[in-house]
Amino acid sequence: MQFHNLKRIHSNKRSVSVGRGGRRGKTSGRGGKGQTARAGHKVRPEIRDMIKKLPKLRGRGKNINRSFEKKPVVFDINFLEKKFAEGEIINPTTLVAKNLLKTVNGRLPGVKILGNGQLSKKLVIENCLFSQNAKIAIEKVGGSVKLN
Repeated sequence: MQFHNLKRIHSNKRSVSVGRGGRRGKTSGRGGKGQTARAGHKVRPEIRDMIKKLPKLRGRGKNINRSFEKKPVVFDINFLEKKFAEGEIINPTTLVAKNLLKTVNGRLPGVKILGNGQLSKKLVIENCLFSQNAKIAIEKVGGSVKLN
C-alpha cells in the first residue's frame, strides 16, 4: 500500500456558508432587530412585574386563622344504634361499606363517636376517635373501644 492509495474514513466537513441559506449567516442566530439583537441585551422578566403588583402583605388573606387540620366526621351513638346490629365491628371501612361515610380523594376520613343518645347494643369500635361520654356508654352495655 502506498501513501497515495490511502482513503479517509470520514469525508471532508462542509464549510459553513455565510449569508442567505447558511446556518449562522445574516443575523447570526440573534433573531430580528431591536433590543434582543444587540450585544449585552437584558430583558426584564415579566413575572417580576406581576409579583411587584401583588399586595405587600402576602399570605392566607382573610383565612389566616383557618386551620389546615382535617376535621373528623362525627357520629352519635344513637345513630350507630339504628344502623348496626348487635356485636358488629364499627370502623371507617365498615362505615364506607354501608354508605354512611364517603372517602375523600380515595382516603378514609377520620371518624369521631359522640355520646349523644342511648345505646343498648354491644358494639366493637375500632380506629375511631370518641368522646369520654361515648366511651362510658359503649363500655356500660358490654361493648369495646380499640384504637388501631
